[in-house]
Amino acid sequence: MFTDAMGLILADNKKISLGELSSPRALSAMPFAGRYRIIDFTLSNMVNSGIKNVGILTYNKYKSLMDHLGTGAAWSLDRKNDGLHILPPYVNSEATSISGDEELAGLIDFLRTSRTTYVIVANSNIVFNTKFDELIKSHKQTGADISVMYNKDGLKSGKPFYILDTDKNGFVKDMLFNPEKSSSNKSSLGVICLRRDLLIDSIARQMAHGLTHFGIHSFVKMYDELKVHALEYNGVVLRINNVQSYFYSSMSLIDDAIRNDLFWNGEPVYTKVKDEAPTLYFDNANVGNAIISDGCRIYGNVEESIIFRGVTISKNTTIKNCIIMQDSHISENCQLENVILDKNSFVRPGVRLIGHRDYPVVIGKGAGI
Repeated sequence: MFTDAMGLILADNKKISLGELSSPRALSAMPFAGRYRIIDFTLSNMVNSGIKNVGILTYNKYKSLMDHLGTGAAWSLDRKNDGLHILPPYVNSEATSISGDEELAGLIDFLRTSRTTYVIVANSNIVFNTKFDELIKSHKQTGADISVMYNKDGLKSGKPFYILDTDKNGFVKDMLFNPEKSSSNKSSLGVICLRRDLLIDSIARQMAHGLTHFGIHSFVKMYDELKVHALEYNGVVLRINNVQSYFYSSMSLIDDAIRNDLFWNGEPVYTKVKDEAPTLYFDNANVGNAIISDGCRIYGNVEESIIFRGVTISKNTTIKNCIIMQDSHISENCQLENVILDKNSFVRPGVRLIGHRDYPVVIGKGAGI
């Protein structure tokens, strides 16, 4: 299958912070669902749509992202032609911090090397499973200059978010950023489709006016001069806008219906494979309604939690409503509830950490407590 479109994913979002969790990594590299990163979902959506050429536009903190993506082999993007391209700042020798165009100079060169007609551009804070065939088809049929995807979350999305107001034909006539009230419940998914030549021209004009930041919704704002059409998406959407929404989105995967929609609707979600041994459950282990990845050693109690690879949970320890990331060690006689424990962390014996579902306790990467 071949789609006459290339893909572009924005690896970070300067308006979104997950505190200690996003301090060592880009937003798109955030661990999610036990063995994935957030970017895996959008990248898989593109691959499942037949897109063979994908660029990842990075700003900073992209080491863990590069380690995860590698050559793109896990997504069948390790190709002689096209494939996966990571676009860090200063990728072009003409881009300098003095001119301030380090984000855009390399991007416009990358776009010019492609021969596809269309570009799918996506933010990195949305988790959903779809194919972009319908978006491209709708874009052609409506004659739009830009097409944008939305769902009807409305003001429930959590800041930052964009609300779209459309006419009876589905064309955008207004867009609101973090409104207190709105008559529309159409919340943008941060995914657009447009012609590649239009995107190149728009970026070139942006650079000529001294604007240096590339953002998807800056194109949607052009509804006064271009035809911007909105397409509704009806499947499960999980938004990562802050620590609370990350915690809520992660824990919602314990729900069978949400998990099945994301992982078992017919389209696979690809990720970097780590060939680890299965998890060991010892005699006194008690596990209920939890997602537990491979390579773990479970001696204690785990309830309604997400446990990443290589985690050890010791005897007489209870984990409830928690996210425990890769290679963390939790010692004996501990109690953790509503906690996000980043990777490579160590919890000493007898520690008790109790957070609130709306305000989970967050322990940073490599911490010892």
